[in-house]
Amino acid sequence: MSQRPIGIDLFAGAGGLSLGFEQAGFDVVAAVEVDPVHAAVHKFNFPDCAVLPQSVAKLSGADIRMAAGIGDRPVDVVFGGAPCQGFSLMGQRALEDPRNALVREFVRIVDELEASYFVFENVKGLTVGKHRLFLEELIAAFDELGYRVLLPWKVLNASFFGVPQNRERLILMGARQGLPLPEYPEPITRPAGVAKFAALELPEGPSCHDALSDLPDPEAFDALVKGDNTLLSRWQKPKSAYAQEMRCLENDVWHYGYPRQWNPKLLTSSIRSNHSDISRRRFAETPPGQIEPISRFFKLSPNGVANTLRAGTDSARGAFTSPRPIHYEQSRCITVREMARLHGFPDWFRLQHTKWHGARQIGNAVPPPLARHVAASLIKVMDVKPKQPQKILALGDPMLLELDMSQAARYWEIEVPIRCRDRKGGTPKRKQQEIENLRLAQLMESVHE
Repeated sequence: MSQRPIGIDLFAGAGGLSLGFEQAGFDVVAAVEVDPVHAAVHKFNFPDCAVLPQSVAKLSGADIRMAAGIGDRPVDVVFGGAPCQGFSLMGQRALEDPRNALVREFVRIVDELEASYFVFENVKGLTVGKHRLFLEELIAAFDELGYRVLLPWKVLNASFFGVPQNRERLILMGARQGLPLPEYPEPITRPAGVAKFAALELPEGPSCHDALSDLPDPEAFDALVKGDNTLLSRWQKPKSAYAQEMRCLENDVWHYGYPRQWNPKLLTSSIRSNHSDISRRRFAETPPGQIEPISRFFKLSPNGVANTLRAGTDSARGAFTSPRPIHYEQSRCITVREMARLHGFPDWFRLQHTKWHGARQIGNAVPPPLARHVAASLIKVMDVKPKQPQKILALGDPMLLELDMSQAARYWEIEVPIRCRDRKGGTPKRKQQEIENLRLAQLMESVHE
């Protein structure tokens, strides 16, 4: 077993935090993800990581240790972003709100694993107004279990860490009593094209043009009408240092992560969108950096950064939407691969083949470069000197990227997870109909765009 420090990813999704921590020098030995589609994609990109496709509420620290095969070896860090929905506090303790049960489970798992450190990430909204009560209770809960929290907590914006996207996340870090606390990473770039930050003594970060200009137009390839990938005989030379890093054609761009065996001539996650002529005309008429008034989609500015990329709605709301920005030059929404570039996912990293799932996986992820800088602050305080690993990993079976919800559940040998809204006053018959509608929606995912 490698003697790199080890980490465990809770609520892992496709693996934005996993990738950032690996690039900083950690071995991510286990990932817990309840959504079987996300779990399959994580397994494809991190083939040596034990994936547990279930809720953390059903797991113990011992279960995770057994799945990861680490025995009694100390766990250096547990990290993750638990879904947090209990914003209507109604005078009760926020951590006692049943909607916040998963946050309590995060605290429990950190304690059961006796992790040396933890990193909890979440929405900026937790720091605002009465929602801060929740944050204060969370800090107190860690304190009761013997963890010191780095204070004051900070909201970090990915655009200050080399990412061409305006994305703010609360980052809460803590250490077990007796261990030194880390420090928050210092910004390394200023957001491209944002006038109010022009005076900062930081280099300008990558722009949307830097991120996307070398990617081919998907509408030039018939194979991308129904499929998400195609082989290219020739790629444009990357026009920026950021694009060169995303292409992963040089040794140092892997940072301290494991190089992957992959085909750099394969364009992936690029299935085309079927826009109407009317939509394309509206997209073309929208100035860069503005919102198209009908669709409400943001049009990227070539010299600026992207707006916050969002996951969209899921089947529990009875609709499937994946709001992708409009390309700054072409009259279309950007592809999932272009979203991945704007998020800091390198080109070898693949997402589920549909636009909806792929966009959802990116929108739910922490940008890997931001995660890498946070993880590097832990590496530093742990007094570990990271080294580039010699082992090269083969990616998983591409079949894992093509599974819809029902197929993924069968692959993992679990039941399809049903998320049904609890409507007050709803009759059992009505609730049963909602469940049936959700099942039907999930079966339709494989044919959805």
